[in-house]
Amino acid sequence: MRCRSASPAFSGGSGHKGEDMLDTMLQAIDGPAAWRGADLAADPSWRRTLTPGEVAALEHAAATAEARGVGPTGFAAAEFAILELQPLLAWLTHQLENGPGVARVSGIPVDRVPREQLRRLFWGLCVNLGTPMYQTAAGEIIGEVKDETGTGAALTYDGPGPLKSARTIARSTGALRFHTDKTDIICLLCASNGIAGGLSKVVSSVTIHNEIARRRPDLLRALYGPYWRMRPFDEEGAGERADRTFPMPVFARGPDGSFTSQYSRTYISQAQEVPDVPRLSPAQSVAMVLLHAVGEEVCLEMPFEVGDIQFMNQHVTYHGRTSFTDDAASDTHRLLLRIWLAAPFSRPLPEGHAVQWGDTRAGALRGGAIAGKSAILAQ
Repeated sequence: MRCRSASPAFSGGSGHKGEDMLDTMLQAIDGPAAWRGADLAADPSWRRTLTPGEVAALEHAAATAEARGVGPTGFAAAEFAILELQPLLAWLTHQLENGPGVARVSGIPVDRVPREQLRRLFWGLCVNLGTPMYQTAAGEIIGEVKDETGTGAALTYDGPGPLKSARTIARSTGALRFHTDKTDIICLLCASNGIAGGLSKVVSSVTIHNEIARRRPDLLRALYGPYWRMRPFDEEGAGERADRTFPMPVFARGPDGSFTSQYSRTYISQAQEVPDVPRLSPAQSVAMVLLHAVGEEVCLEMPFEVGDIQFMNQHVTYHGRTSFTDDAASDTHRLLLRIWLAAPFSRPLPEGHAVQWGDTRAGALRGGAIAGKSAILAQ
């Protein structure tokens, strides 16, 4: 069951009715998406290891697609038939939208699959779950999350000069603080690991909401208000646009009362560098500090093993990572392959979220760096 409020979404309306609706949403939310890291760590139900038959079906589909001249990415589900994995796909759908919002599948045979074939296999599995979306306006459709500094530098969010983009930090060995990506579902495949660190961190944004409701309901109210964000140039392009900065709440409810959270402190901080963007209020700033502190308290932190795929619903979870270390001498490097999916099983969003998502209807083709544009190249 989706995490729902007892009333429709609050959309910034004035008067007693709007305030009453907001007061209702400041209450704790029940449901399987409201989990704590310690509980999820002890619960095996959100993890699955591929069976030998499922692995064989994936490898056969990849080999068949390759033999027909299908590229490693950009193809539709019709090019990658995996009927044997329909139970797995149904399980993923349930876990992501009606369960904890996170699922891990292990057993991708990375050690015996060439890199291009691995991309084809990963894409083929994901395109059977949803529609891949663009990750940059420049055309990235499958990301490689790895150190690109050339020095092994662990970049941080602080320091002199303009703020570093979230993408710049992610392409170093530095730690990543909790955030969402601009997509319904993010899929991360661990293709290789460094020699140390790089632990996956996942947290329920529903649990963060509930803890703030319990500790500081005044700050929860602030998080339901507008936070101005910046569209980063290295993701959404450098062209002129009237909505380069835009307001959107951290926490919100859709027209059916279902919960959603979209959050990146970096995008909010970048917007504050724009002179005509309203300044953050003291309550908004303190609320973000508390959000991160609670996230660290209640998150799940665990290793990413080679061959693991982690699927995360970006409406009810945040993710991050610890810093990591590669070793050039032994050619040991951490590499995650990343796909963004618009999910046919997704929840409806508030109308005001169209500025980021394009289409707010349930199951719509939405999100991504080019809002609503499919990365299936034949479309």
